[in-house]
Amino acid sequence: MKKILSILLFISIALNSNAQLLWKISGNGQEKPSYILGTHHLVPLSIKDSIAGLPQAIDGTAQVYGEVVMSEAASPEFMQLMQKNMMIAGDTTLQALFTPEQYDVVGKVVKENLMADIAMLGKYKPAFITQQLTVILCMKHLGGFNPQEQLDTYFQQQAIQSGKKVGGLESIQSQLDVLLNSQTLQRQANLLYCLANDIEKTIDQTKRLNEAYKAQNLDEMLKLMEERDGNSCDPMPGEMEALLDNRNKAWIEKMPTIMKDAPTLFVVGAGHLPGSNGVLKLLKQQGYTVEPMK
Repeated sequence: MKKILSILLFISIALNSNAQLLWKISGNGQEKPSYILGTHHLVPLSIKDSIAGLPQAIDGTAQVYGEVVMSEAASPEFMQLMQKNMMIAGDTTLQALFTPEQYDVVGKVVKENLMADIAMLGKYKPAFITQQLTVILCMKHLGGFNPQEQLDTYFQQQAIQSGKKVGGLESIQSQLDVLLNSQTLQRQANLLYCLANDIEKTIDQTKRLNEAYKAQNLDEMLKLMEERDGNSCDPMPGEMEALLDNRNKAWIEKMPTIMKDAPTLFVVGAGHLPGSNGVLKLLKQQGYTVEPMK
């Protein structure tokens, strides 16, 4: 999870050529440009006021597409899906995935932050517990963070209020699969232990993560995505591909048709934008002109 959080780490110089979160997509037969905005779940909504060109992008588009349709996350169907995906199937329990020493370390952190006895969480997947801990740590240590106010949800809500179409590049189930089902339970447990065993480092990373996003430096974000600590907490082969690259490539197959239908504001996590398999590069390979808004 620390590597998932590391997607946007560290303060950098905002004058870098890639120091931008909003990009215009033009050419390739489009009559009107579309736009793509990189978001981050842990910053206050006020960050939108510092994103160059955002009013133009909002006014110039007829629909908003996110990673998923956020309103679906409030539906009874989503709650059923979440219940199904966050629980450990069969006879395996959370405790069975740890050594006694590891279980004690994780239990202490769970007690201090989730205010729950770890024994009460015996059938929850480690990845789900990791996500809950991350949210709580952000609420404790990040000024202005409110999990009820997120950029992705905000832009979709504004679009609906303006009578614009809202769509998703992937289904909620596919996103749950990436977050909760793409790793073995043992690997999830190892990553939960990584977080719990070095909680201060995770808190520090989370704080610097916010500063990185405010600096809007995609090049530095990419460098930090590729950093490794040389231990079992590093991503294993295929994990970052499942989290980012494979999804980027799937989105790119859908985006041309979406943009042809109407000028679109795409709102996705900023970690999906940079790199050789990032959405910006993939769009250019498709023949689009992709340029930062000033």
